[in-house]
This record gives sequence, structure tokens and C-alpha cells, in this order.
Amino acid sequence: MTEPFPSDRAPAPTSALRPPAPSARARFPADFGTRVLLTVDVEEEFDWSAPFHREGHTLGHVEELARFQSFCEGIGARPVYMVDWPVAEDARAAEILGDAARRGVAEIGTQLHAWVNPPFEEELNERNSFAGNLPPELERAKLLALRKRVEEALGCAPLAYRAGRYGLGPNTAAMLREGGIAVDSSVRSLFDYSLSGGPDFSRFPAHPYWLDEERTLLELPVTSVYRGVLRGHGQRVQRMQRFIPNFFAAFSRFRLLERIALTPEGVTPSEAMRGIDQALADRLPVLVISFHSPSLRPGCTPYVRSENDVAALYDWLRRVYAHLAARGIASASLAEIVAAAS
Repeated sequence: MTEPFPSDRAPAPTSALRPPAPSARARFPADFGTRVLLTVDVEEEFDWSAPFHREGHTLGHVEELARFQSFCEGIGARPVYMVDWPVAEDARAAEILGDAARRGVAEIGTQLHAWVNPPFEEELNERNSFAGNLPPELERAKLLALRKRVEEALGCAPLAYRAGRYGLGPNTAAMLREGGIAVDSSVRSLFDYSLSGGPDFSRFPAHPYWLDEERTLLELPVTSVYRGVLRGHGQRVQRMQRFIPNFFAAFSRFRLLERIALTPEGVTPSEAMRGIDQALADRLPVLVISFHSPSLRPGCTPYVRSENDVAALYDWLRRVYAHLAARGIASASLAEIVAAAS
């Protein structure tokens, strides 16, 4: 089970669970400006409120990926599809996503949902749904199996990785580096999953940074920003949320302090555009937008319950990308981002 990745590079020396040192910050040339990356967690459909299970999931939304890809090409977006195991096993998904990758209008990454990704040796529970909590040899075996399956199914090597549920672990960066993965995007800045057994990213920056001293593994955090007159106190207010329910919401309601994630799931277009403007003010070089592929079909995620909700998701992307264009923010590929940072 502990077959090594095909690489002779040394493991990354630091844990991805600690906020990066200032020296790890990725530097971009002045003419790079600010770019945007659209990432899609391409995954099975399941009940988000139910216990985790290995069987019984569906993939009814897969056919919607063809429409979505065509839409992206129309608005100038070049999606990065973070493919998990059940999707890689689906022939139609492999056909749609593989074609987009071969045409150079999309890129492929992997997303590890530990509970549906072999080998299965762990107990099925919430803590183990964060792959970084697994024994290192089991996390490595799952990563290796997924990487190999995605490459076989889609006909191209994955360029990036995202841990399902943002479940990075202390050994994940070393494993990715050994496997030749150039980009991780498992960090969700300003969010804390520790009460569920996951990582705490509340003190992590939204700015890209290097996960190893040799600068071969780049972290592209999923973009979230604080906005409002109290934005300098965001982390303190967020910690109070643990003890006082709806404490953060009171500040957000009056726009004294907003935590804005760049996602069409639960975030309005107006909020997202305010977040983009704040990211520009913060001089972020890369904005990472993210959502889950089952949201392309009604009833598959808590965020999209009807056809009107699907239409609203497409409208969100249309409006947000128009705002990005108006602010001079163009799409970039993973390769372009890594080359600029290097």
C-alpha cells in the first residue's frame, strides 16, 4: 500500500497546517496584475446532512458539465476541474472533461474524498472524512490511486490538488511534492473547520505562497476576504462566533465586517463584487473562485434546489466575470500562474 510516488525529490520540510512565514509569499512580476482562476470540485452527489457512506451516491449532474464548459468558453473562463474518484470512474464525465482539457480550454486537478476513494482501511466517520487525519501511509495510498485513476481516465496528468472538505494534513504537502503536483488549493482562507475535526485556516492569508523551500509546490488559497470598517478585527470577531451564535452576522448585516468568499454558493453577486474590489485593494495577484459541480443540477446541493437556482448560478458567473473584466482582471491558467510566481 505504501508504493512511493514516482519522484526522487525530498519531502517538503514544513506542514501545510501552519500559516506561512512572510518569506514563503509568492512574488509576481508587476505586469502580471491580478488574475482569476475558476475551480470546480467535480464530485458525486450525496446528502450533505447525512452520515458519510461509501455506496449509494449518484452522478446525475455529469451531463450538465458539457453545458457548463460551453458557458465558460463564452465568458472567457478556463475552469480547473478538481476530479474525485467516482467522477473519474464515470465514462461520460471522462469524455466531457478530457475533451475540454485536450482542447486547452480547461485544466484537470484531483480532489480527494477519502470516504469514496480506495483503498478503504479507515473507519467511516467525520474525522476521517478529512484525508489529512488519516495515517500517512493510507493518505498517500489514496492520493496515489486517485492521481493514477484520473490520468488514466482523462488522458492527462493532473496539475493541481484539493483535499475534500479542505482536509489538509501535516504530511499532505510532502506527498503532493513527491507526486509532482505543482499547485495545491486546499486552503480556504479565514475559515475554521476544527470543530468538525478539520483544519483551522482562520489565520491564513489569501495571497499565494510556497509550501516548500525549493518553491516547487504553490498554494493557491480559495479566496475569502474581510471587508468593512472593522476588517482589521475580523479574526477576533470570528473567534467570538464560537461562543456567541450569530455574533458575526450582526456585524455583517450592517456591513461593519463581512467575510466574503468568492463562490456562487451562498454568496450574492453584489457581495462577490464587493469581495473582488476588496481583493484588488489588498493587491491579491490571484483570485480563486470555487463551487461544487452538483450545484449545476437542482436538488443536488443545499445551494441549488430549483431550475431558478441553477439559472441564478449561471447569472452569478456572468455578472461576476463582467465585473472582473471591467476591473481589468483576466483569466489565467495554472501553468501561467506557476510560471509567473517562479
